[in-house]
Order: sequence, then structure tokens, then C-alpha cells
Amino acid sequence: MSVRIEPPRTTRRPRPASHRPVSPPVPISEDFAPAPSPDGRRVAFLSDRAGTPGVWVCQVDADAPVALPVGDEPVLALSWSPDGQWLACVVAPGGAPRTELWVLRPDGTRRHQVAGFGRRSAALAGWLPHGAVLAVTETDEHGQALLVDAATGHRRVLAQGDLLTLLDVAPDAGTALLRRGPRNARWLEVLDVATGVRRRLFPDTGRGSTDQGWFGPDGTSVLARTDAFSELAALVRVDLARPERPPTRLAGRPDAELEDVTPSADGQRGALLWNTYGGRSELTLLDFASGVQRAVAAPGEVLGDVVFAADGGLLCLTAQGPVQPREVWLVDPSTGAPRPLRPDTGPRTDDAGVAPQLVDLRARDGLPLSGWLYRPAGPGPWPTAISLHGGPEAQERPGYNPLFQALVAQGIAVFAPNVRGSSGFGRSFVAADNLAGRYGAIADVAACADYLVDTGVARPGQLGVLGRSYGGYLVLAVLVNFPGLFAAGVAECGISDFRTFFAGTEPWIAAAAVSKYGDPQRDADLLRDLSPLTHIDRLDVPLLLIHGANDTNVPAGESAQVAQALADRGVPHGHLVLAGEGHDFLSRTNAEAARTATTGWLTRHLAATATVVG
Repeated sequence: MSVRIEPPRTTRRPRPASHRPVSPPVPISEDFAPAPSPDGRRVAFLSDRAGTPGVWVCQVDADAPVALPVGDEPVLALSWSPDGQWLACVVAPGGAPRTELWVLRPDGTRRHQVAGFGRRSAALAGWLPHGAVLAVTETDEHGQALLVDAATGHRRVLAQGDLLTLLDVAPDAGTALLRRGPRNARWLEVLDVATGVRRRLFPDTGRGSTDQGWFGPDGTSVLARTDAFSELAALVRVDLARPERPPTRLAGRPDAELEDVTPSADGQRGALLWNTYGGRSELTLLDFASGVQRAVAAPGEVLGDVVFAADGGLLCLTAQGPVQPREVWLVDPSTGAPRPLRPDTGPRTDDAGVAPQLVDLRARDGLPLSGWLYRPAGPGPWPTAISLHGGPEAQERPGYNPLFQALVAQGIAVFAPNVRGSSGFGRSFVAADNLAGRYGAIADVAACADYLVDTGVARPGQLGVLGRSYGGYLVLAVLVNFPGLFAAGVAECGISDFRTFFAGTEPWIAAAAVSKYGDPQRDADLLRDLSPLTHIDRLDVPLLLIHGANDTNVPAGESAQVAQALADRGVPHGHLVLAGEGHDFLSRTNAEAARTATTGWLTRHLAATATVVG
């Protein structure tokens, strides 16, 4: 087995000399999703400091921010109109995947809903350059691209169709850019609004996906982030006047994947967010005309939420790290120098936390894998938990994770791998678990267990496994496919039966998932065999199930039917259902309840195993 271990970049915090478990650290509130005013003098952002993500506004480099009255429901996204008169908020009633779009004045007045009515879910693409007109996608069984006037709520439908998302609208609203297609197989279309005629941005290459794009400043080109032409996603430009020409590559790297591009309002430059090996972030500013890139010092190991103020004089982003909670940072584009939005200097840190090590290993079939290893103080081996991220196209990165720190504080090592299907490692890797490739992803978890035992990290018989969303599915799948390998598990919001998942999830989620999981009719036999519930009689270790009561992404019944099957067989299990939550636990109280339950379950059952195996 090939193994590489990279030392952590962040200094490890000291632990008590006795190495006995200590009280888990109390999670610190996080600030994220900044939205600068057009003149860059104020910044609105989301924060859970009051318990649920809400909207706060502050003057740049000023004192404490002020909360805006946006209601009791969690806010997921935020944007300031180019005329400075409105803030747009994407709201998740009950924490559920169906979202609404509300607008309000920056002083908190005139709050009203403009999209996401009834059973439709609303997503914000952005604003038209002048005035206060929103570009919006509404989705139920089909997608609908809209322009919505923030003040009046007047709606104009641009296009409708399956798996359709509005990305951008030309300044004259005569042309729109649409994204179409299922997961990992998306493409862009240019829509002539007057005629309704659509044409694909560039020919189908038969591989990859194009997920992000916008019109160039003159409206005669489109810039797009795509991996259709390279293993790692890159930035390309398409000349709309000469569609027969191949796209021009503007930015790409052999050592990093282009994760996100944020253009300035004038379209002259962009902020490029790069995902380097293992998931650390790098940020560059690209002048589109000259092609010159300039690096910006990263104020944390993982960056996100990058946005320019409309006048281009301020760049906002969020930064985090293993012991650094998410917070908002400001960058002067002329110098590239970052500073925190808070008036004090330097990043906040969780002094009780530990930094992970990046580890390389091999899957059982030889595929290279990697992951982040969090070690408790003192010599190993330790009781160890493998944590599996969601997606599966998400990625385990060295960000702020209070659950990992809580487990390490109790003397449990945590290994958070990126099994096949994870993003950040190229087009082939993210597609390697499609359809029957999912058997390989399940086996990857077993390979991680082999590695942990073989290298002296884990004690045999004291391995646990936990995960949420797709990671929750993997927990169930590995427990039924590799009985005896793990001593306990925690599955959060995981699919247990693909038949019931496809029947119960939101229609647009089901349609987009076919390319990843399989078609519920055509691939029925495969999906039945890949469903943990089909083999639930093999699961015989203590299992904790956690689910949001309002989850319509992975419906709560997916956990309930596992709990019932285990109860029928007398297998030890717990079943925690969190009221007022959907697929993501957005309330700090509920998120902490899930963390406490997970930590207690694994501490109890992995430690209990020690009395048996010595």
C-alpha cells in the first residue's frame, strides 16, 4: 500500500499532559456569504451568531454589525442590488430544500417575497447591471428562467425546460445564458429571448461538464468554467460571432482545479478560486484582456463566497481552516492585501483544536486516494472514526469542523477521506463512482480502514464510520457490504433505498441524479443491489440515525425504514429526528444536538469495544 503523509500547515494546539479526554470545544459562530454594497462602503453577510443564519450589515472597518429583520427562517444566500436599493435573500422555510426569494431595503424595511411561491423553489442568478431587476430560476418538475422586478414583483418568463438554470442575462435582456443537463454532464445554451431559439454554446465533447458561465463585457462572448476539454476544470472563452471556432483557453493549471470564477461588474477582470491537491485554496486575479494573473494572499486554508463590489474597488470572501471558523475578509484588488471585516486584526482561532495531516493511499483496485487525518494527543493506536462527506461530488477539505474537534477531544482519531466520486481531483475521478462504479466507492471505505489499521492509527475492533447525506448512504452501504469491519456507525440524512429515494425526493433532484446513481427503471436491478436496505440483515453493529424532519432532498423516511428494520431484528440503534430542519442542519441548537449525539454514540460504542478486544 502506497502512503504519503504531509505535515499540517497549521501548528497543532497543545493538549493536557495526561492525554485524557477533555470537554469538547464549544463551536464558534461563523460569518459567511458576504454581499458588499455597490460603493464598497458597507458589507451585508450571513451569520449564525443569533442561532440561525440571518442577515447582518456593517460599515467596512467599523464596529459591531447590525442584524436586519428577515424573519425566523434561515437565510442561505444574499446579494446587494447594483443600484444599492435592495438586498435579495434566499430563504429556506423550515430548513427544507424548497427555497423562497425575498427582497428588503438595506435598512430592513419593505420586505416582501418575489419568487419561490407554492411548490416552486427559487434560486438567484444575480442582478441585471442597472436598476433592480433580478435574474431568477424557479424549479419544480421543470425549470423556469425569470426576470423579476424587486420593487413591484413583476415577472417576465424567459425560458422553461427540464433541468434548466439561468446563469446570466445580457445587459439589454435580449440574450440569456442557460445551464442544462444532469449532474456531471451539464452544458450551456445561449437563448435569443425574442425568438426563443436556443443553441448550445459549444459542441458536445462526450465528456465532462460545464457548470458556470457569463457574458463577456461586450456581449459577443461567453466565459465558462468547464472540464469538457481537460481533466481539470479551466476557464474558456467562446466567441458568439464565430461559434464554429474552438473555445479559447484563458486560465488553467496542471496542479489545481478551477473551482469558481467571479467576474467584476465591468467584466474586465475576474477572481479565480483554485482548488489545489487535497482541497486547499488559492486565489488569483485575472485581467481578461492581458491574460495576466496575480496571486492574492490566502487568509485561510479554504476560501469561498468570492464577490466584487459593483464599483470593483472591493473584493469580499470567506476564509476558514481546521481551527479557524468561517469569517468574512476584504481584499483591495489593486494591492491584493486581505484584511478581516472585523476591526481587529488576524483570524479567529479555536485554541482547543488540532490540525490534520494530508495522507495518500491506494484503493483496493490501485486507484490513488487521499484524506485528512486528525490525531489525538499521545501515541496511537486510537479508537478511530472514518468520516464520509456528502455529494458525492463534494470534497473533504481542511475547513472548520467542530465535530472532528469534538471527537479528537474525546481521544478518537478521525480520518476524512475523499473516495472516488469526490470533486477536486479531476473529471475522471469525480465520475469514477457513476452507476456500477459505486461498488468501487464502497470498497474505498474498506481500503481506508485497512490503511488505518496497517499504519497503527486504529485499533482493530475500534473502528467507527460516520457520514451525512451521500456520506450517510456510504455508512449504510459499507456496514452491509463489509460486516465485521466496523464496530459502530452514524448515518445522517442518508439514502437507504434508491427506489424510495427516487419516489420521494424533489422532482428536480431525482431528474438530476439519474446520471450519477442510475435510472430507477432502466437500472432497477443495479439500484436494488446498491440499496443498503436490500441487505439490511447483514447490519449487526450499533447504528445511530439522524435526520431532519423537513428533509425533502433525502426524505426522513429513508432513516425511519432503517430504524424499523433494525428494531425488528433487535439490533442496537438510535433514531434522532430534528424538528424544523431539512437536509442541512441550519440551527446552531440542532447542529449541536447532532454533534453531541454523534460524539456520545461513537465514544460510548468504540470505547465499549475496547473491553472486548483489550
